[in-house]
Amino acid sequence: MAKCLQKIINFSPLHGKNITGSFTGGSITSDGGLMLLREVDKKLQLTNKISKVISDKRNQSYVTHPILQMLRQRIFGLAAGYEDLNDHDTLRKDLAFQTVVSTEQELAGSSTLSRFENAIDRQDCIRLSQLLVEQFIASHKTPPKELILDFDPTDFTLHGNQDKAHYHGYYQNYCYLPLYVFCNHQLLVAYLRSSNIDGAKHGGAILKLLVQALRAKWPEVKIIFRCDGAFARRHILNWCEHNDINYLVLERKALIYCGSMSLV
Repeated sequence: MAKCLQKIINFSPLHGKNITGSFTGGSITSDGGLMLLREVDKKLQLTNKISKVISDKRNQSYVTHPILQMLRQRIFGLAAGYEDLNDHDTLRKDLAFQTVVSTEQELAGSSTLSRFENAIDRQDCIRLSQLLVEQFIASHKTPPKELILDFDPTDFTLHGNQDKAHYHGYYQNYCYLPLYVFCNHQLLVAYLRSSNIDGAKHGGAILKLLVQALRAKWPEVKIIFRCDGAFARRHILNWCEHNDINYLVLERKALIYCGSMSLV
C-alpha cells in the first residue's frame, strides 16, 4: 500500500499556544474550515472593527462574554450553516468554535446571544453600514476610475411566526425584502426591510449617501447606477441625471440607459 503523507497546517497561535491542523485524530470537529475564515478575519480585522462600533449597554461588572467574542461566535456560526441560536447551546463547548473566537472558555449560550442581537439599535446599524463602505474604500490601493453600483432587492424566506412577516405575491411566500448593494463582488449595503413595501423604498436615499461617501474620497470617479425595473422611478433617475450619475436599468423586454460606460 502507498504510504500516505501526513500534512500539517499551521494557523495563527492563541495565547501563546500553537494551533495546527492534521488528519491524525484527537479532538475532531466538522467545522475545521472555520480556521481558514479566522485567518482571513485576522488579516482584515473586520470583526474587531465591527465590535468597536456596537455600543455595549451592559453592566460591565457582570459581563462574561465580550461583544467581540459574541460577534465572532455568531458570524462564524452563520458561515458554518448554524442559523438558529439554539445550535450554540452545543457549539459553545466545541473546541474549534472556541478557537476561532479566540478563547479557551465556554462560549455564550443561545439566550445570551439573543439578548446581544436584540440590543442592537438603529444607531448601531448606521455605524455598521458606514463601516462597510469604509472597508470597501480601504480595499482600493489606487483610486478607481469607474464604479458600478448594483442595487438588488431580494426575498428572505421566513419560517414560523416571525416579526413583521408579510406574504409577497411575486415570491409567493412569507418573506422579508432586504436591499443589497454590491460593487463587483464587494458588499456595500445590506438593508433589512419588510416585504409589504415598494421594492425601491429608500433606494434613492441610499444611492445618494453612497455617492456622497465615494466622491468625498474619489472626486473624479465615474459612478454607474445599475438596477432592475424596481428602481425605475422618476425621482431616482432624475437625481442621477442632475448629479452626473450614469444609470442602467435592466428590464425583461427593454433596456433603459443613460451615459457612456464600459462593461467588463
